[in-house]
Amino acid sequence: MSTYWPWWAGAIGLALVTINYALITDRSFGVSAAWDRVLHWRRERRLERMEEEFTDDQALVEALAAATAEHFGTGAGAPAAPQVPYGESQPPPPDGGRTADETASVTSAGPAPLVTQAALLVSVFLGGLIAAFASGRFQLRYDMGPGFRDLVTADPVTMVALLFLGGVLVGFGTRLAGGCSSGHGLNGCGRLRPVSIVATAVFFGTAVGVSFLLWKVI
Repeated sequence: MSTYWPWWAGAIGLALVTINYALITDRSFGVSAAWDRVLHWRRERRLERMEEEFTDDQALVEALAAATAEHFGTGAGAPAAPQVPYGESQPPPPDGGRTADETASVTSAGPAPLVTQAALLVSVFLGGLIAAFASGRFQLRYDMGPGFRDLVTADPVTMVALLFLGGVLVGFGTRLAGGCSSGHGLNGCGRLRPVSIVATAVFFGTAVGVSFLLWKVI
């Protein structure tokens, strides 16, 4: 493994990862969302514990109905629903069950478990490290290499300032767009989501324009 993979091999690998993740988890794959959840792990763990308390959808519906009736009472002239103690099953409605919208809302997948998001970030780091060692290109660097020095700046202070500003802009744009290149470019475009197609066109088009300015104009 002395050179980079050909583009078609990389494309096949990314496609397999994306399809496999979607089939197994029924969720979108995204790195920026994983970073956000891991950085705010206390909040995410609190939300996960709250969700675990309401894993029984029928019990949740019954608890909400009982709390609503206790607080607001029943409307005048409205047919009184039979009071069923909490924990006991309500009789099924005349149509035999939930509507399609109710079923979709109940069965919709929530965020992936926090531990899987942390494992994703660790695996991204380990994958890059293994590839660098296997190709013999592992090297600790404190700059962006000769290409960055030639095109942008060789001053270390200016380099750090530009990289910091670029990181802030990337993070802001990612959260503003609701996803990054993996979330929109791989998953969103693969599922033909219009917002993902537009977002991917915008940030890749901007990257092409900036690269053209650096290489051909500046």
